[in-house]
Amino acid sequence: MAKARGNVSGDGLAPDTGKPGFGVYLHWPFCAAKCPYCDFNSHVRHARIDQQAYVKAFRKEIKTMRALSGPQVVTSIFFGGGTPSLMAPETVAAILDAVREAWVAPEGIEITLEANPSSVEAGRFRGYRQAGVNRVSMGVQALNDADLKRLGRLHDRSEALKAIGLAREIFPRMSFDLIYARPEQTPQDWERELAEAISLAADHLSLYQLTIEEGTPFYGLHKAGKLIVPDGELSAELYELTQRVCEDHGLPAYEVSNHARPGAESRHNLTYWRYGDYAGIGPGAHGRLTTSAGKVATATERMPETWLASVADQGHGMTESEVLGTSEQADELLLMGLRLSEGVDLVRWRNLSGRGLEPERIDFLVSHGMIEKMPGDRIRCTPQGMLVLDAVVADLAT
Repeated sequence: MAKARGNVSGDGLAPDTGKPGFGVYLHWPFCAAKCPYCDFNSHVRHARIDQQAYVKAFRKEIKTMRALSGPQVVTSIFFGGGTPSLMAPETVAAILDAVREAWVAPEGIEITLEANPSSVEAGRFRGYRQAGVNRVSMGVQALNDADLKRLGRLHDRSEALKAIGLAREIFPRMSFDLIYARPEQTPQDWERELAEAISLAADHLSLYQLTIEEGTPFYGLHKAGKLIVPDGELSAELYELTQRVCEDHGLPAYEVSNHARPGAESRHNLTYWRYGDYAGIGPGAHGRLTTSAGKVATATERMPETWLASVADQGHGMTESEVLGTSEQADELLLMGLRLSEGVDLVRWRNLSGRGLEPERIDFLVSHGMIEKMPGDRIRCTPQGMLVLDAVVADLAT
């Protein structure tokens, strides 16, 4: 198998300078099938998708977002979904051209495209690479056929391995996702599967615990007692095993569910977690943009056809455009930043909120092993705190 190529520095995670960058997120909402655990904004359409119509709409909404954001230097671009690898390479190229026309997008910035193994073709991958994509994120989810079938995936193990091999051959950088804490999964099963995943990975893995989301088929099965997932104690054991095995193999966690070789962290996702600005474009996309009115949270119409009509009518599909108060921004900074192993800069938090976190709360959480103080006036969650991250954030932000 070919080695991944690229400009990974090997020098570790670039320091948080308080300037997280400006990302562009592009949502392609279509999938070949809806997975039973998925609550993302994804839609199955059996008729042919008019990709040219969507390119035209993306161009219009990009122009609207450019008017909101003002001139920016883009630091990363991310095609998410849905299944962006169902797009024609020409569609990807046209949308990237529109981004470059709207903002400054220097050569060599991270451009990621999500892909499913079932929709991978070598010719299409090479077309994406020619269009400018230099990082692919693969939705593998499991490395055995029984669990792939249970998760409703359209690919099997052999297709996953082939897709990983193609991605490593064609793209400078590659990541893939796995889901753990699956029904009937034991720590021994997961450790074997994780070791294989690490042997296949180029420089990055995203490892998510299975969550049962309301409104999904898995939710109904779980509520009826027909889908049994690991309990809290076993889930914690699987999480701790994940951290240890990845650390031992040189892919430490830099975020609660993301692991990378030093220097290979996702630049785009770091923009989110470091609370930077990003334009969210396409059906169901969310964004955070600093405008003349302040920091604005945006969201677009979720239904693709309704979004398409809205963009044609008014130049965008936004259904929300809310100016965030300073306390809301500070809480979001805390929520996002504590996901990271580098933690949160308390000076930045104070500058946003106009107040400091209560020392008593910090000391309480430190004494209970939930957070730790770091040099440079920073705090971060401990491994134990990561297991109850939402509760830690709620306690600090109160």
